[in-house]
Amino acid sequence: MKLDISKFGRWSLLKQLGSDRLGLGAAVQSQRSATLVSRTRSADRVVKSICPFCAVGCGQNVYVKDERVVQIEGDPDSPISRGRLCPKGSASRQMVQSPRREFKVKYRRPFGTEWESLDLDRAVDMIADRVIATRRQTWQDRDETGALLARTMGIGSLGGATLDNEENYLMKKLYTGLGIVQVENQARI
Repeated sequence: MKLDISKFGRWSLLKQLGSDRLGLGAAVQSQRSATLVSRTRSADRVVKSICPFCAVGCGQNVYVKDERVVQIEGDPDSPISRGRLCPKGSASRQMVQSPRREFKVKYRRPFGTEWESLDLDRAVDMIADRVIATRRQTWQDRDETGALLARTMGIGSLGGATLDNEENYLMKKLYTGLGIVQVENQARI
């Protein structure tokens, strides 16, 4: 099979090896790339924010057009991240605008096959009822030698990395007050 190099036209090997040996200029430009415009250029305004995915707190520049997020980039003014974002932080626009984003509490009953929507008050009441019942059923007042335990091993908590120090402090106080001793946080990145 013979290769027809005439269809490559202006993208010849000689052009690519010309003065642009790093491939940063003319060698990588095309008619289509010349017409592309950055999403950040179309924005009405830039809002400073903090990435919600972990406890690092990387700075974000959120580019907004017509009250809709068009791009999220690292904030070079941030002393924490200095303009860098991890892949999750770079993709956080999807969290805001995904058509699959849920806005209601979803619940699937035991042995159920379908999800149902609950209002927030009902969901919180259900959680509170289950915590109280589990605590009563699994409460350990004393061990076999009579030493005071005052704990439950039936409830544990794995906190999310988006929680800040103050939230973690309050949660730990609540859990300790309930006698929960299995408290962990996945913020150790």
